[in-house]
Amino acid sequence: MSNNSHWLCCQIGAREHYAIPRALDRLGSLKRLFTDFWIRSDAWPGFKNNGRFHDGLADGPVTASNAGALRFELTAKARGYSGWELIEARNSSFQKFVLTQLKNNHTNGNGPTPTVFAYSYAADQIFDFARQRGWKTVLGQIDPGPKEAGLSRKAANGSCQWDPAPPSYWQQWRRECDLADHIVVNSDWSLDALVDYGIAAGKIKVIPLAFEPAKDSATFVRHYPEEFTPDRPLRVLFLGQICLRKGVDALFEAIQLLRGEPIEFWFVGPVQVEIPIELRSRARVQWVGRVPRSQTKDHYRKADVFILPTLSDGFGLTQLEAQSWKLPVIASRYCGKVVEDGVNGLILPEVSASAIENALTTVLRSAEKLQQMSDSSQVSERFSLASIGSSLVNL
Repeated sequence: MSNNSHWLCCQIGAREHYAIPRALDRLGSLKRLFTDFWIRSDAWPGFKNNGRFHDGLADGPVTASNAGALRFELTAKARGYSGWELIEARNSSFQKFVLTQLKNNHTNGNGPTPTVFAYSYAADQIFDFARQRGWKTVLGQIDPGPKEAGLSRKAANGSCQWDPAPPSYWQQWRRECDLADHIVVNSDWSLDALVDYGIAAGKIKVIPLAFEPAKDSATFVRHYPEEFTPDRPLRVLFLGQICLRKGVDALFEAIQLLRGEPIEFWFVGPVQVEIPIELRSRARVQWVGRVPRSQTKDHYRKADVFILPTLSDGFGLTQLEAQSWKLPVIASRYCGKVVEDGVNGLILPEVSASAIENALTTVLRSAEKLQQMSDSSQVSERFSLASIGSSLVNL
């Protein structure tokens, strides 16, 4: 590993809590982070920064658009942009900002050849500029690409809620892949999805998401009752976007199959599907809605088991969040590898109502097994910032 590497990171939003630039900065390898908003929570009274700042880079090399990004958002709103039109326009606007910065400040510097890191769907213009100058390019692929879109379309089954990306979106993505020297994905599931779509396996590297557990999670101890009863039901937590891609249709069906069992379901997150009438007001199904990130730990702590029956996820960071709170996880195979089947959770053989029913029945009948899984839950060192940073610079 060399600390002489020279990385330029381009990132819209606060994805992974800025884990990539933070990991590189700790190694002395981050030359500059370009982002849209970078605002201390107390900087603009009344402005919600939505986590668009991190103390780990408080004194770091960060250049943000801020005024330009705010101007874009106001203009886009005035023009009535929404959906994919807004997404594509925002990605293009951000890339133009980065290109201006690169042209003005980073074209004639001495030292190592820069490596430019940018996330998928907002990288093609940046990579084109970098490749013309002989710089190295690394694409951070945030999801399994077109394969995930196809699975979402299949799950929607003609639903009016399905809004597919336009062809231009995928054309731009393919150009990004062609211009990238390396493509970083977060799971074997994403790697296989990209290879299936014709991306050369040799340029793809699996590097999982980085995760830093909350400090108070280290001393948290979970206790289960001897058995689950109507007075003390099994508490099943689903946390994240409540959408078709997350496998909620199968979960809804499983809830129906488990009717009468002492199980309580908590749905925490924005609802993006039509909730079945019979589940809207059922006493043992709670719809909490969106909550601030600072409050998610309360739900992890109070639940008995976490469920992620996703049809496709680039990784599924909620698995690690749950695991950090000693919460056993029931997950599908279509995301990052976190769960060891039967050790710290269960792997669903398929995303179906019957598979979910069987998994939940298994833990319902054995609180002792849940306790053993909880005791075996801890976040592996391979998800640390140090490990992620080392993997990146060794590309």
